[in-house]
Amino acid sequence: MAEPKPASDLTRRVLAGDRVALARAISLIENETPQAAEVEDVCFRKSGRALRLGITGPPGAGKSTLVMRIAQEYRRRGETVAIVAVDPTSPFTGGALLGDRVRMAELAGDDGVFIRSMATRGSMGGLAVHTAQACDVLDAAGFARVVVETVGVGQSELEVAQTADSTAVVLVPESGDGVQAMKAGLMEIGDLFVINKSDRDGADRAAFSIRSALELRAPGSAWSPPVLQTVATEGRGVAEVVEAFEEHLEHMRVHGGFERRRRRRFEQRLDDLLRAHLWQEFRAQVPAAEWAAALDRLESRRATPNGTAAVLIERFGANRPGAARSSG
Repeated sequence: MAEPKPASDLTRRVLAGDRVALARAISLIENETPQAAEVEDVCFRKSGRALRLGITGPPGAGKSTLVMRIAQEYRRRGETVAIVAVDPTSPFTGGALLGDRVRMAELAGDDGVFIRSMATRGSMGGLAVHTAQACDVLDAAGFARVVVETVGVGQSELEVAQTADSTAVVLVPESGDGVQAMKAGLMEIGDLFVINKSDRDGADRAAFSIRSALELRAPGSAWSPPVLQTVATEGRGVAEVVEAFEEHLEHMRVHGGFERRRRRRFEQRLDDLLRAHLWQEFRAQVPAAEWAAALDRLESRRATPNGTAAVLIERFGANRPGAARSSG
């Protein structure tokens, strides 16, 4: 095993909980700078204590307000909270577009809360990897709960859910159709379900629909996801959501799910990192003219995607693992 790298001044400040250093470290990770690897490695070795909570669901479900109320509830319980809010990417700056720090103004000034927005950027595997790395940094900095909020429902949200120990799916009465939730893949990732804005008509019907859909899930888990109702703007039902999170985490500790879930998370994270690195190495081997020519052949139907990929791998994949052995 390689010897741990000595911590830089920035990393030492991160481990001490310095807010400026935390913001700087996460920016380095997002931008994939050379210094980021040292921060990631040191913080990873110091992580493993924080519990990571995922909040996902369609846009407009009131997730940011609910996250703010959850953070306030944990603060009342004496726990420190870090929030990673995954936002759409600005087409101009490449940064996070919505800016949850503005929407969570009620948490401003609380030294026990840290909020960071991260942009999706659309990179292959990058969202989940960068989010997990940011969570490691916040974990190492001493936060007891790290809450990851996603911007909506899609592939990136399913990836981010993999970074959490427990995930809540947030819906509203109008979007609470259980069949639609199943189509979106939400039933598989939800450890608890929250019907927010439940002061609207149809909240009870939506909750019943989700409960009915949950009964159709394949058996195999001793945990039965609760379906809760909240009005986050008023704080109603939020304490019950926090309690459900804690009950699920305790259930996993007792039944061994905690270790299994974290192991799957490490496996997925390693897979994402290797895919990204191998792709970057391969793409760097292909000259721009060759890449353009390959696209021309596809566009004119003179070649197929499968055939083109095979030719490119044969010509430019010499540095892939095992190539040297197989060629000799």
